[in-house]
Amino acid sequence: MAPGEDAGMTGRMALRGELISEALAVAIIITLGDSAAAMLILYDPSPYATAYWGVCIAWGLAVTLAIFVTGAVSGTHANPAVTLALMLFRDFPRRKVLPYVAAQIVGAMIGAALVYQLFGPVIEAFNTAHGLTRAGGGAAGVFFTAPGAHITPIHAFWDEVVLTGILLLGIFAITDEFNTQAPMANASAPIIGLLVACIGASAGFLEGWPINPARDFGPRLFCWLMGWGDSAFPGPGNYWWVPIAGPLVGGVAGAAVYHYLVRPYLPPRAAR
Repeated sequence: MAPGEDAGMTGRMALRGELISEALAVAIIITLGDSAAAMLILYDPSPYATAYWGVCIAWGLAVTLAIFVTGAVSGTHANPAVTLALMLFRDFPRRKVLPYVAAQIVGAMIGAALVYQLFGPVIEAFNTAHGLTRAGGGAAGVFFTAPGAHITPIHAFWDEVVLTGILLLGIFAITDEFNTQAPMANASAPIIGLLVACIGASAGFLEGWPINPARDFGPRLFCWLMGWGDSAFPGPGNYWWVPIAGPLVGGVAGAAVYHYLVRPYLPPRAAR
């Protein structure tokens, strides 16, 4: 085998591992996070009825675990908004963007399928007890997001721009090797998990804080295939696009704020 062919095969194997890693990371996050949502929605009394912070912590710990499991392989983007921002501001290879996003969506669908396997009988019992159907959106909140009280889809879009902007601002700061106030590499995972939990605790009731296109789109697609129909796509008020577009726009905006308004002013020995 020629040296060029060997390098090409090594590169393909490395990319394969990265894509598996991204799918696994999102599957972990959705399996644990949507399971917490199921515990909140499907049970009466819910163990989280007066302890919503527990749901936020569950999502945050799911993100932390995903980073610990897969970070050394792919960097654990686990979010198309993160992948896009890294391409624009951290030289992530453009050719890897679409494969990473596809792997993230596949991982989200796998996570949703695992949650359905775990809670399927409870979902059916919940819908029967409340006179709901899948087509009517029964128990859909276990899997994907929707506007909360008094929130229109357009308002939700701007909410997600702001919240995902904060997420990417935080991620860029936490993982910047030139930021002398950032945690060391091994400590970044729990801090990012706490950031996700904090965003949920601060604004989760607005529309379920998707802040991640794959987190919403993958489970929504799974549910559409499993009989939720129009309640998944296009969703009430044609909502399906909001958790995709809002986080993508917000992620770029938040990363840009850090890249242009913070990073140039880091201590001189660290700035570049």
